[in-house]
Amino acid sequence: MNFAHMKKFMDRLTNWRIPGNSIRIMLGNKEVFSYQSGYEDVKNKIPMRENLLFNIYSCSKLITVTAALQLYEKGFFLLDDPLYDFISEYKNLYISKPGGEKVKAEKSITLRHLFTMTSGLTYNLDTPAFQKARKLTNGHMNTLETVRCLAEDGISFEPGENWQYGLSHDVLAAVVEIVSGKKFRDYVKENIFLPLEMENSFYHNENVIDRTATQYRYVSSDEIDVVKQQSGKSGETQSGKVEKINKSVCFVFGDEYDSGGAGLTTSVEDYSLFASALANGGKGANGERIISENTIQLMRKNQLNENQMKNFNWPQLKGYGYGLGVRTLLNAANAGSNGSFGEFGWGGAAGATVLIDPDLKLSMFYTHHMLNPQEEYYQPRLRNVLYSCVNM
Repeated sequence: MNFAHMKKFMDRLTNWRIPGNSIRIMLGNKEVFSYQSGYEDVKNKIPMRENLLFNIYSCSKLITVTAALQLYEKGFFLLDDPLYDFISEYKNLYISKPGGEKVKAEKSITLRHLFTMTSGLTYNLDTPAFQKARKLTNGHMNTLETVRCLAEDGISFEPGENWQYGLSHDVLAAVVEIVSGKKFRDYVKENIFLPLEMENSFYHNENVIDRTATQYRYVSSDEIDVVKQQSGKSGETQSGKVEKINKSVCFVFGDEYDSGGAGLTTSVEDYSLFASALANGGKGANGERIISENTIQLMRKNQLNENQMKNFNWPQLKGYGYGLGVRTLLNAANAGSNGSFGEFGWGGAAGATVLIDPDLKLSMFYTHHMLNPQEEYYQPRLRNVLYSCVNM
C-alpha cells in the first residue's frame, strides 16, 4: 500500500475549488491512512483539523438503514410489510399528478419502498403538510408528528413504479421510533454510537455548532456573471468562487426533528468506525457487533428493476445499482471503476462520501464542507485513487 497518490489528489482538490477536506481509510478495522488538506476557515486561514465535526447530510442515510435493519434482524418487520401497519396515516394515499390532479393510489408503500427510495415520496419541503406539522408542534417538528403529517402531501407515483430521491429515510427513522419505542436519536446512540465508541456523533443541534466546520457554497462563473450584471461588481475569476454560509442543515426542520436522511453531525474518525464495522462483517474495531454479515450482504444487493433503474441515472453513479439505502457497484466497466463488485456507500450534499468494500475489508470516509460539492468530479476519481493506493 502506498497513499502518496491520495495525498496528492486531496491537495489538488483544495488547490482547485474545495475549501478543505479530510479522509480516513481503514483496512481490516485498522487505520491505514488519514489526511487533511486545505482550510476549515478560508478567510482566517485556519487549517483543516482532525476530529472537526461535519454536517454529513445524506451520508446519514447509512446509519438510518443500519438502525432499521437491526430491527429487521430481530423480527419486528419484513421488508414487504405495508408502512400503514406502523404509521396508519399512510393507509389511504393519493398520487399528485402534474397540474394538481389527485388520484387515489392503488398500491401501498412498503418498508422495502422506503429503503430503496421507490416510495414516491419527494424532497419538496414547501408543502401544507410541513406547515401543519410546524403548527402542531409549536415549531419543534418532532420526527413522528412531522412524518404523520407528510402522508397528507401525497406521492409522485404508484409505490414501486420508479426510483426517486426523497424523504423515504426520514419516514424510515419514524418507523424505528415506532418499533423501538424510543426517539430515533436515542435508539441510534444506544445501538450504534455507544457500541462502536462513536463519541463525536450527534443529530444536528445547536450545542455542537461551534465545533462544526464552517459551511461554504460554490458559486459558478455563470452565477457570478448574473450578480455582476445586476450589481455592477466585477473582479471575480472565470472559475467561480466559494462563499461562506451558515452552518444550518435545511433538512433538519426543528430542534426535535431527527432527520434520518440528513441529520447527522459527526467527525471523520467517528464515522469511519461505523464504515469499518460494515466492511468487516458488522463487527467494529473494538469487537462489538452492530449487524450481521448476511444482512450487510442483503443491504448491498441491487434492489432496482429495469424500469426503476432508468431514474437512477446520476453521472457519478454510472455502473451502480441501489440496494437497501446504498449505491452498489454492478458493472465496473460502465462505471470506469477499478474497484470491487458490490462495493457500496453513498454521498452527502456538502461533500461527505463513504465507500465500503466487505470483500477486501476496506472502508473510506472522506468529507469536505461545501454545498454543491462537485460530486460528479471528485467521487469517481476518489474511488479510483483509493483502489490504486491499496493495490500498490
